Amino acid sequence: MRKSYRVKKESEFQRVFETHNSVANHKFVVYQMEKPGQKHFRVGISVGKKIGNAVHRNWVKRRIRQTLLEVKPKLRSDVDFLVIARSAADGLSMAETKKNLVHVLKRAHLLDEKSED
Repeated sequence: MRKSYRVKKESEFQRVFETHNSVANHKFVVYQMEKPGQKHFRVGISVGKKIGNAVHRNWVKRRIRQTLLEVKPKLRSDVDFLVIARSAADGLSMAETKKNLVHVLKRAHLLDEKSED
C-alpha cells in the first residue's frame, strides 16, 4: 500500500481508537472512524507480540495487506480504520485470512453490500 493509504502516526492510531467504534471476530478486530470528504480510505495494521516472533508478525501483516489490496475497489473511501490481528490469526492460510478479514469488514460495513466473496 502506498503511504497515502496508511495510518502511521501514533496520534492518528489513538484518534481512531478513541472513537470506540469496533467490530470483531475470532481472528481480527477492526476499529473505524468516519472522515467525510476523504479521497480514499486509510488503514493501520497492528500485530501484537502474542502472535510470535518478528517473522510470524510480518507474515501475518503481509497477508492482511494482500487481502486489503484484493478488496480495495470495494472498500469505502470515507474512513480511517485499523486492523488488529488476534493471536488466533497466526498460522492462517491466505484463503482463511481473506475469509476472516472480509467477514469482519462486512460486519463493520466497510465493504460494499454487493461484494460477494
